[in-house]
Amino acid sequence: MQTSMPHGSLPLLYTFHFYLFSLIGVVSALLFVTRKSPVAAALWLVNTMFCLAALYVMLDAQFIGAIQVLVYAGAIMVVFLFVIMLLNLGHGSIADMRGLGWKLAAGAVGLAILAEIFALTKARTPLTLTLPEGFAAREIAQSGAIAPIAAPLFNEYLLAFEVTSILLLAAVVGAVVLGKQRGEDDAR
Repeated sequence: MQTSMPHGSLPLLYTFHFYLFSLIGVVSALLFVTRKSPVAAALWLVNTMFCLAALYVMLDAQFIGAIQVLVYAGAIMVVFLFVIMLLNLGHGSIADMRGLGWKLAAGAVGLAILAEIFALTKARTPLTLTLPEGFAAREIAQSGAIAPIAAPLFNEYLLAFEVTSILLLAAVVGAVVLGKQRGEDDAR
């Protein structure tokens, strides 16, 4: 893949695959939010994450694509499935909000988000917010591809990173406690 492709001169195969992965990702996301079974929903979410990883790779962000697969599609989804299976959510009916009013509200929110995305893509980016041509290539040549991602993560965003890991740990511990309580209630 070329390091820099000017707008309008993208190869046909690249464009086809970009739209293919985008379409599969959107359809998978829609299937994720419409499934009643949490296990099926989690598997559709994994498919969505793989499509996002493919899009990252196509946008020359290979490291982010690999991390997307390893962290989100791998580790986080394993935790989700572990919690789902621990709580036995795959069996029986789950009370949810699938009435017509909630569907209309979700559709309205989706349309509002699409309108916002279209409005933002039509707006011109101010010159003060754009990077000079070749800036990313010079930065990668100077400090490598991973340092610009790792430095902020372990410096200014370290607290958020650690809080997220503690939040995930608390969710797993909470699921274990709830699972044990449900098992004790069933035994009685």
